Amino acid sequence: MTTLGSVLIVEDDVALRESLRETLEGVGFRTSEAACGEDAFLALNQSECETILLDVNMPGIGGMETCRRIRLTHPLVPILMLTVRDEERDKVEALDAGADDYITKPFQFLELSARLRSAIRRFRASTDSPDRTITIGEVTLDPSARRVAKRGKDIRMTPTEFELLHTLMQHAGRPLMHHRLLALVWGAEYAGEREYLRTYVSQLRRKLEDDPAHPTYLLTDSYVGYRFRDP
Repeated sequence: MTTLGSVLIVEDDVALRESLRETLEGVGFRTSEAACGEDAFLALNQSECETILLDVNMPGIGGMETCRRIRLTHPLVPILMLTVRDEERDKVEALDAGADDYITKPFQFLELSARLRSAIRRFRASTDSPDRTITIGEVTLDPSARRVAKRGKDIRMTPTEFELLHTLMQHAGRPLMHHRLLALVWGAEYAGEREYLRTYVSQLRRKLEDDPAHPTYLLTDSYVGYRFRDP
């Protein structure tokens, strides 16, 4: 069986951790395990992994602080947080701590597997040239030529529209919080200017989407931010 990628499972519930390990290995992932944040740091130092599945509620330093510390030492490794809480503030806190995505318990395994595969694809792509051409569905963006096309037809973009679309496509499948997206595209001083973001996302939808009112590519994560469709 082809290996889909390597996952570090950080979960204090022994039964759930073993179930995740057996199920993920059964479909082709390689796994390693840790029962708490402290063990996760040791596991990361002993072996490489391509994504981390991290529980929020753990003894010791806890999932959020573990995420913050891992992000300092391993800035590129994707972190997918498991949480029983589905409130806006909890999702925002997870993303603020450095998580790339989150999934709420109880979850469907097919969804979890898809999220992990997406995270691993992003991790592997992060070592590519920043000027690489990105194609997702019928949309192609070429940073070197400053060109965007859909179904082979060029779409005219302003410089800001291009930068916003490029940023979203570089992080495809990953929710980007409003303030982070504003800081990445406009600068840190614009982190509170959500109206900029709403305006430009609306403009991009009119140019990219077949039905801007029901977007296929530029998706809204309610109260959190935006994400470009998972490739």
